[in-house]
Amino acid sequence: MVTTILTLEQTVWDIAATVADPEIPVLTIEDLGVLRAVNIDNDGAITVTVTPTYSGCPAMDAIRDDIITALAVQGHTNVRVNLVLSPAWTTDWMSAAGKAKLEEYGVAPPTGKAAAGKVSIGLSVKCPQCSSLNTRELTRFGSTSCKALYVCQDCREPFDYFKVH
Repeated sequence: MVTTILTLEQTVWDIAATVADPEIPVLTIEDLGVLRAVNIDNDGAITVTVTPTYSGCPAMDAIRDDIITALAVQGHTNVRVNLVLSPAWTTDWMSAAGKAKLEEYGVAPPTGKAAAGKVSIGLSVKCPQCSSLNTRELTRFGSTSCKALYVCQDCREPFDYFKVH
């Protein structure tokens, strides 16, 4: 029974891991590190645990619905999506593949590690178009709260930067 549950948990994880982020469709919720856990109860009920990138992330309703739909398509209908805020999501949870996908998509991926406390330091953000470090922040909040809007001083292209969090 234990082997069956573990195999089912991996299968459910693999299905949920295909769900795309509605705001950045080249990333899956696994790439983002938003997908945190899958549990199967003895009665077969499935609980998928996710952590939003921000506590008020507007994409979470869509992500929940997409997880339930993806699992239902594969025959799993007794599904609950559990939203947890603690520990808080961090860009440290993003996969290397996810960061590479961001850059290919034209969004500068987060650089460095999240701070354990308040740290104020100015770092250069590499332009995803021309790789220049001659960039500047235009606004701290871009198209979504997890991104800032930057512009490259060399190629003059604006771009989103996925903030370290």
